[in-house]
Amino acid sequence: MTGRKVVVAENMSSNGVIEFVDPWFDPSAEDEDQLAVMHEHIAAEDALILGRKTFEDFRAYWPLQTDDQTGFTDHLNKVRKYVFSSTMGDPGWENTTVLRGPIVEDVKALKAQPGRDIGVTGSIDIVHALMRVNLVDEYRLFVYPVTTSRGRNLVPEDMSMERLRLLESRSFDSGVVLLTYAAR
Repeated sequence: MTGRKVVVAENMSSNGVIEFVDPWFDPSAEDEDQLAVMHEHIAAEDALILGRKTFEDFRAYWPLQTDDQTGFTDHLNKVRKYVFSSTMGDPGWENTTVLRGPIVEDVKALKAQPGRDIGVTGSIDIVHALMRVNLVDEYRLFVYPVTTSRGRNLVPEDMSMERLRLLESRSFDSGVVLLTYAAR
């Protein structure tokens, strides 16, 4: 593989829901072993792709966490952020570039640049768009021990998932399981 990897990291229910319609996920509730793995992941990325809604949710929360012991605020403030939006003007968060698309060309251009992993989290519409054109290189799925029938799934309804190759599985004291897959 040449260039950078696009790595989708999602928190999901055990039945594949990644949208938080029901309150099953709390970003402050990860245990120490899970946080250590997440720190490994963010240390491997130097860019983050976000959709407008996820970006606005992050921007409204993370920069305001002045006593964040997890290190996520510092990472999110410093990492190069690329937000896809056709309506956003000034993003109002340091190190942010607004991309207008088309998504395929923009992401291919990012992958061609030198650097480390390009993370994608939340941003369901962006993840679905990247999946449809095979631009995801790796999936890091934090599977929570809950089921829910409300919310969108990792895989869009009109798409069949490709066969993935398991790279790693790891369980945490909380009952969360990390499944890491290569897309090709």
